[in-house]
Amino acid sequence: MPDRLLLDAMLGKLATYLRMCGYDAAYALDGVDDPAGGPTDDEILATARRSERTVLTRDRELAARADDALCIHSRDVPDQLAELRAAGYELSLDATPTRCGVCNGPVRPVGDEESLPAYAPDPAGTDCFRCRDCEQVFWKGSHWEDVRATLRSV
Repeated sequence: MPDRLLLDAMLGKLATYLRMCGYDAAYALDGVDDPAGGPTDDEILATARRSERTVLTRDRELAARADDALCIHSRDVPDQLAELRAAGYELSLDATPTRCGVCNGPVRPVGDEESLPAYAPDPAGTDCFRCRDCEQVFWKGSHWEDVRATLRSV
């Protein structure tokens, strides 16, 4: 299965799950301040071609126009994940996170000596990761376990 994906504006929550599974999952509304001003279908298709990404969409017309697309029928994220699994996508969490769930950037381990925001745990006791692009800090906490449980249930 392709690991470079472009998800349309209807699949933002799914993008987060796919990023946590290690997929390079670009989201059509990444960096867009006003969702009403998001990219057109033509722009999504051009981006997918230029960046060699598979389009994931709930829009049947957009899927039909794409060279490589998967049309997702469900609205509910667990059902969307089940559709992806049925289409052959591997859906599991890596032992070490590789993608930022917020912006899709690559993440790296945080060193013990690095400063962290007040909300983050002490990296001496909990492995923390920082996005190289947006600098968001992550660790495998309760959200990680919730995502793992959702993936196991589909």
